[in-house]
Amino acid sequence: MYAYIKGSLIHASTQEAIVETHGVGYLIAIPVNAFANLPPLGSEVTLYTSFIVREQSQALFGFLTSDERELFEVLLGITGIGPKTALSLIGHLTIHDFGKAIADHDISLMCKVPGIGRKTAERLLLEVRDKLPGLSSPTMKHYAVKAPLDARGQVISDAMSALIHLGYNQVTAEKAIKRSLEGLQEPVELPQLITTALKNV
Repeated sequence: MYAYIKGSLIHASTQEAIVETHGVGYLIAIPVNAFANLPPLGSEVTLYTSFIVREQSQALFGFLTSDERELFEVLLGITGIGPKTALSLIGHLTIHDFGKAIADHDISLMCKVPGIGRKTAERLLLEVRDKLPGLSSPTMKHYAVKAPLDARGQVISDAMSALIHLGYNQVTAEKAIKRSLEGLQEPVELPQLITTALKNV
């Protein structure tokens, strides 16, 4: 229904963004690693969107690239993968890492994503080969060689994963990391961010 939404970035967190266009504010769920790559509040932003309708809800999911949106929609076709799990996969693995995991059948890499156990990872890697073009195709090669997100985005994603693995829920981890980022100087180092976030939970 919505290919993309372009407008002014009104609010942003590691879970969602609000984009205002023509007087309408769209609440859009985003992957955690997109947060570090969003422009400053008030700036123009374009999010490639997927509109998901369920019996009890309607939600917009947004991505900084059309490739991520395409991968998200492919993941929704995998048995047992819903929108939140698909968003978590994209938020914790770059397209480069995802493509490499598929090519190498790297179950351990998939299991690093919060909420993904070994059985889910095995099923995902098997089924996604049927959903995505063959590994020799230009599209799959593009997934495998796509440059990763910048270092800051990866640090934030890794810190979120670390806090979740320590037993903190996503909301608590997000708030702690957001508070920590406000007080840290660039460039942010992963150990420093985790240590500071643990003080802010």
